[in-house]
Amino acid sequence: MLSYIHRFFIFDIMKHWIFFSFILSLLGTNCSGPVTNESGFASVSRVDSGRSVAVMLTAYSTTLLADGQDRTRLRIAVVDSLSREIISADDTIHVYVNGDGKVIMPDSSDLMLKVDTAGEEYTMCRLQKGVCSLVFVAGTKPDKIKVEARSGKLWPGSHEIHTLPADFVKLTPTPEQLQPARKPVDRMIGADISFLPQIEAQGKKFYENGQEKDAIQLLGDHGFNYIRLRIFVNPENEKGYSPGEGYCGLDHTLKMARRVRDAGMKILLDFHYSDYWADPQQQNKPLAWSGVDFETLKDSVRSYTTRVLLALKEQGTLPAMAQVGNEINHGILWPDGHIANPDNLAGLLMAGVEGIRAVDPELPVMMHIALGGQHDEAVFWLDNMIARGVTFDIIGISYYPRWHGTLDDLKKNLVDLVERYHKPVNVVEYSNFKKEVHEIVFNLPGDKGKGTCIWEPLNWWSGLFTREGEVKGEILVYDTIKKRYLEEE
Repeated sequence: MLSYIHRFFIFDIMKHWIFFSFILSLLGTNCSGPVTNESGFASVSRVDSGRSVAVMLTAYSTTLLADGQDRTRLRIAVVDSLSREIISADDTIHVYVNGDGKVIMPDSSDLMLKVDTAGEEYTMCRLQKGVCSLVFVAGTKPDKIKVEARSGKLWPGSHEIHTLPADFVKLTPTPEQLQPARKPVDRMIGADISFLPQIEAQGKKFYENGQEKDAIQLLGDHGFNYIRLRIFVNPENEKGYSPGEGYCGLDHTLKMARRVRDAGMKILLDFHYSDYWADPQQQNKPLAWSGVDFETLKDSVRSYTTRVLLALKEQGTLPAMAQVGNEINHGILWPDGHIANPDNLAGLLMAGVEGIRAVDPELPVMMHIALGGQHDEAVFWLDNMIARGVTFDIIGISYYPRWHGTLDDLKKNLVDLVERYHKPVNVVEYSNFKKEVHEIVFNLPGDKGKGTCIWEPLNWWSGLFTREGEVKGEILVYDTIKKRYLEEE
């Protein structure tokens, strides 16, 4: 039987591209030099040829209406071990749909269904110049639909698409609800290192030039000025994130917050509102809140948020920013706060915001959606929440190319979001294309790009550290980013 440490390790690998990166590092690459095309990012994100190791699938919206007509574009490519698309690839891709929906051609013509040896139905497409474009069409029953793209032994790409009742009431904000943000928000070069206490408990140490250094201080020495800490409600529960140990609960968060303060850095606090991981595929209630009525659930969100922040404030480590939920484009606290129940979702988010402002009205509040390159879904979510009275100060976005599209998709999305909503943005989770992500964010119109937060950079698969914990030369990119984007302020 796996120990707890191994269980959480394997799960998180699957959750955020980590296991995929591990596989890529073993396979290695055999690629030609970069290709140039009309994209400003092609030289780093695409190659002429190489060894394919994974299928990349982007669904440009993962929230649709179950009306039999709503649809979204699917983009399929294959990538090498550096997450670069291979434009000469002509792989045949098998596309599987598990749920009420179907995949068709961009011209709306149907694709032939086939059956594999396991009895599963699939359709096929062939990459042309490294890309295949298809369309997913929602069915008529609200559902959570898995779409998966496979090619031989390559690591598959997949998405979970949530379809909502056809009578979903779409709202758009009034001009009064779209006034420019007034609250000052810092520029951030951040790192989510919430795993640190767990890996240190296993004996992990960190070094620079052979000399042992505190991991937080080491990051600070290379330009990082923020640490993001995730917090679960009761992670020590049997089915929680950290059974018996309580990692990423309040006690461990208080200890980490003191370390961050002592290193001279600021804190972004990430409320998961769950005992376990909260993301677009799962937003489950904490055990302590299960079975309560909706008004009690709202009060629980509000009072818990305030209690956590007061505990941090009392020890002199109040965060400089807090986010109400983690990757919440499909909602929080399911089923009550699923995006299919937008009024409920708005009520729960407002309760979280109230809980923050009860402690410090000036503390910037982030809403974090996963949708790096999915512009249509980002607008759908932000329109409906802002129109329903949810107020906040900064938009948080995740960007993993495996799910969230190209660098060009990211840039186009962020440019439109800052112009449309008059709010700053932060790419609050990313891993690949470190330099380019910062270039996109810090060059957004009106100085609305307020920074980034890399996800778990202390692990060797991030490219910044060896397996032995020695920092690598790649970290110097952050020294350059700091000099260019923080010291120029």
